[in-house]
Amino acid sequence: MWVAALLAVTLLGTGLVLLSPDRYAGKLAAGISVVPAAATVYMYWVYLTQHQGAGNALLSPGDVAFSQQLPWMELGGFQIAYYVGLDGVSMPLLTLTTILTTLAIVSAWTPIDERQSQFYGLMLLMEASLIGVFTALDFFLWFVFWEGVLIPMYLLIGIWGGPRRKYAAIKFFVYTNVASLIMFTGLFALIFSTDLTSLALPAMAEAFRSATGLPEIAGVGLATVSFVLMFFGFAVKVPVFPLHTWLPDAHVEAPTPVSVMLAGVLLKMGTYALLRFNFTMLAETARALAIPLAIVGVVSVIYGAMLALAQRDLKRIVAYSSISSMGYVILGLVAFTPHGMGGATFQMVAHGLISGLMFMCVGVIYNTTHTRMVGDMSGLADRMPRTIAVFVAAAFGYMGLPLMAGFAAEFLIFQGAFDAPTLGGAAPILTSAAMFGIVVVAGYLLWAMQRTLFGEFELGTDYEVTPAAFHDVAPLVVLLLLVIVLGVAPDLSYQMIQNSLVSLVGGGA
Repeated sequence: MWVAALLAVTLLGTGLVLLSPDRYAGKLAAGISVVPAAATVYMYWVYLTQHQGAGNALLSPGDVAFSQQLPWMELGGFQIAYYVGLDGVSMPLLTLTTILTTLAIVSAWTPIDERQSQFYGLMLLMEASLIGVFTALDFFLWFVFWEGVLIPMYLLIGIWGGPRRKYAAIKFFVYTNVASLIMFTGLFALIFSTDLTSLALPAMAEAFRSATGLPEIAGVGLATVSFVLMFFGFAVKVPVFPLHTWLPDAHVEAPTPVSVMLAGVLLKMGTYALLRFNFTMLAETARALAIPLAIVGVVSVIYGAMLALAQRDLKRIVAYSSISSMGYVILGLVAFTPHGMGGATFQMVAHGLISGLMFMCVGVIYNTTHTRMVGDMSGLADRMPRTIAVFVAAAFGYMGLPLMAGFAAEFLIFQGAFDAPTLGGAAPILTSAAMFGIVVVAGYLLWAMQRTLFGEFELGTDYEVTPAAFHDVAPLVVLLLLVIVLGVAPDLSYQMIQNSLVSLVGGGA
């Protein structure tokens, strides 16, 4: 009943906020969002203390925590059910979603000053859809939530975004919707080739993993064709090179709280789906295609970092760095080692916190200076000391500073990928190439900070720069503390992740 309660609170909260006056909407939405945030923290603690040894939701459904299964309907010969539950992969991502939503809503109090009830209502609707994505264990239910995320995100960008908001919103919607269609085609080609009568994800995983005698398409096995189509569909959401071009436009035009959710949670939908569908249901195909997939990940790491190095807009710098960070996730997943896959999953959580923090910092700076261009400002540290202190700490976290979550995640990925059996002799080369991305990250972040935060004060706009309000700084501090806590004690998440992935991996570090 826990998941149903989370969905009920967020959906009822959506309606309540939409009907509320603008002057109360922000505070009301924050108050409502605290309920699922507090509930998931409690669920996390229960999982940590009572379900630590639970397995993978798709491979050992009897171990699923907070599960609930109710018959729903029959559709096209398939039994559809309201089937939800959590394991060590989805539990951290669910908690990340609810906490980040609350902090993003608070961070919106300053920049969002029109149509506030609609804005905050859509934020809660997006949270409800994201909760569904990370908890649903029936494909039809999961796909409803997966597509449901598109609606509030499209409206949030298209209504409250920057000058090119309509272009960015339409581009986001077209890219992700077409990608979903391609994924859907690949998945149902497999479903129709088996004797499945249920769309429960565990049943699908069992059927796909044991399927034999599948047909071929142009001499290529159906499992491989479906894997590629599904990978393409999910990779757009990640995104990886060269399917990334929607992301910078969406980030730049979206209001900062929406960018926080986009980078912090929505990108993780893609990597989460890759782990659940491609790397769990079609594990043998993933192993066979490990080297080309790893190359895609490494190219995304380097290309994203190089693009960030060439930017002058702080938001674009952080946006392109997300492409680079998600490349590490791909590399870790294809390693099929405990630390590789575990580090990749931990990186989803770590990057969600750090990227959300970076976007919030940029948003607070923009609220005061009304510019994001590196050449338009300098010496902000003296005028906004608390904000800049958090920004510097977040940047070093992005660079992989020890005792912060980003370092733990990247170290685990590199350790797991360096001698991965799936990558053979190419493993050290691909891992070393990916490690070079850290050098580039340090280059563009240090350059941006030196130009904007330090030196003599200058500002290219006619606004007075003063310390940010408490409600602007408080979410930054909370996120920074979470980044440090997971860096100092990664086992708060990592052990449950490992327990849920142990049945997927074999050998190696």
